[in-house]
Amino acid sequence: MTTATTPPEGQVKEGQEWRGVAADDLDEITQETSAKLAARSRRLLGSLLRPYRGVLKVLMIAVVVENAARLSIPLLVAKGIDVGIPPIQQHNDVKPLVGIVTLVLVATLTQAVSRNIFLVRSGRIGQDILFEIRQRLFHHFQRLSPAFHDSYTSGRVISRQTSDIDAIYEMLETGFDGLITAALTLFGTAVLLLFLDVRLGLVALVCGPFLAWATNWFRKESAKSYRVTREKVALVIVHFVESMNGIRAVQAFRREPRNQEIFDDVNDQYRAANLVAFRLVAFFMPEIRLIGNVTISIVLLYGGYLAYQGNLTVGVLAAFLLYLRQFFEPMMDISQFYNTFQSASAALEKISGVLEEEPSVPEPAEPIAMTEARGDIRFDHLTFEYVRGVPVLPDLDLSIPAGQTLALVGTTGAGKTTIAKLATRFYDPTEGAVLLDSVDLRSITSEDLHHSVVMVTQENYLFSGSISDNIRFGRPDATQADVEHATRAIGAHGFIAALPEGYDTQVSNRGGLLSAGQRQLIAFSRAFLADPAVLILDEATSSLDVPSERLVQRALRTILKGRTAIIIAHRLSTVEIADRVLVLEHGQIVEDGSPEELIAGGDGRFSDLHEAWLASLA
Repeated sequence: MTTATTPPEGQVKEGQEWRGVAADDLDEITQETSAKLAARSRRLLGSLLRPYRGVLKVLMIAVVVENAARLSIPLLVAKGIDVGIPPIQQHNDVKPLVGIVTLVLVATLTQAVSRNIFLVRSGRIGQDILFEIRQRLFHHFQRLSPAFHDSYTSGRVISRQTSDIDAIYEMLETGFDGLITAALTLFGTAVLLLFLDVRLGLVALVCGPFLAWATNWFRKESAKSYRVTREKVALVIVHFVESMNGIRAVQAFRREPRNQEIFDDVNDQYRAANLVAFRLVAFFMPEIRLIGNVTISIVLLYGGYLAYQGNLTVGVLAAFLLYLRQFFEPMMDISQFYNTFQSASAALEKISGVLEEEPSVPEPAEPIAMTEARGDIRFDHLTFEYVRGVPVLPDLDLSIPAGQTLALVGTTGAGKTTIAKLATRFYDPTEGAVLLDSVDLRSITSEDLHHSVVMVTQENYLFSGSISDNIRFGRPDATQADVEHATRAIGAHGFIAALPEGYDTQVSNRGGLLSAGQRQLIAFSRAFLADPAVLILDEATSSLDVPSERLVQRALRTILKGRTAIIIAHRLSTVEIADRVLVLEHGQIVEDGSPEELIAGGDGRFSDLHEAWLASLA
């Protein structure tokens, strides 16, 4: 998948080819046929509806009864005119008409009761289905590997869970009901028109080819239109979310005008896509109404002539016109259903695409239990490529004994973070293997692996909730005493206790009210409480000032004690506490030894880095 966070400078107004961070949504359409997309969506919808097959049968019966009751009313009107009124005129006898009116009331009551049953049950099913989709999406997004999330932006994740779910909700709430009712009405009315009078029925059905052409045209065009609409709304959501998530950078670099320009462009694309959809409806609905009114006029002329000739009763003509009106009304409902259905279909395509995405690091078919790891790590002649044919680590052969603290040093792009991601199995190697206690990581369940291997990054992400909740993140069952033991060991207890609500202080905006050092100490407390066999620190002190770094350095000595550690750091003050240092260049190890040995060598890369660091402190 290819993504882009912003269009090229100066191309917002000149060209409308840019598709933003959701560009792969459009690529997906060009790479797969519409038939495959539809089949994928049907599989998803079928799996959602399958548990409700019994209830759906009840709902179908309710709809059939409701429509039968509604369709009986024009027939009863015809009987009332032709059978009920003459006895009143001739004998002043109201009984036949009262009987017919009673039947009309019974039909109306039956229709209302059936409708109530349908709405209550279908509403419950609709909400259950939406609940299931949200659950599946959330569960699946959590299962998908970091490689997927590196390319699938948070804005698009939100779009799947919000606007796409809303589109499906609209279809479940009104769409299927309208379609089933319309189909039954069209079929039932067509039969009744021919039953009432074959001559008038054949005249009325002459409009069929015109209706079929108009409906088929609208179906094809609206399918294209609503697919584009879903893509455009995703662009709007993505750009909004990314701009708000990066609001500090936006304001710091005065990007507000440029971001506004980009947002105006994607918002205009969304508006234009909606206008196309509205124009389709604006053409289709009047066209259906025109066909219907012309047909009714022709039937009225011909039926009036037959009635004048005595070949047709007034009641039958009245009932026929009522049915004819009912015959064209569902066409309006079908047009509305197509709007809803096409929007929901496009949403289902997106959601089903995500749900069929397989994790790039799948769970093992036959896992090997790893309950208490020692922490021995081995990279066995490992090759890794982010892009096919471009190795980041060409042939890494490295052993890290249990309990050793290893520091990785090198320029940006040397492969340090890639090694960390492979050790945590965020990615799998292209060739070779990563072994934990001689067991391939691909044979260990993610639960066992992440119990044994924990990574702390410079982002030190804090979640909404209390500070205690954040520290318990890796061990939800930990007691408050366990939490405080961890913070005291790390050196975080003092500042946490000094907060207005102590450990119950609520974290908001990712801990924005705490300093970088405080957030890092909380992250270390979280890792200490989780008690992994292997701890990976990915530039965990790079964003700290000197006082905060000293606090974290003391915490590091505590947290690293007795466990295997891989430290990635640009600051050599952090590297000095390591037992062993690897210097990487272009994914290859160029130096390997203790910090003291490499410094004593005097002419190596690490020695040069150490001298430069000392000079910076002078």
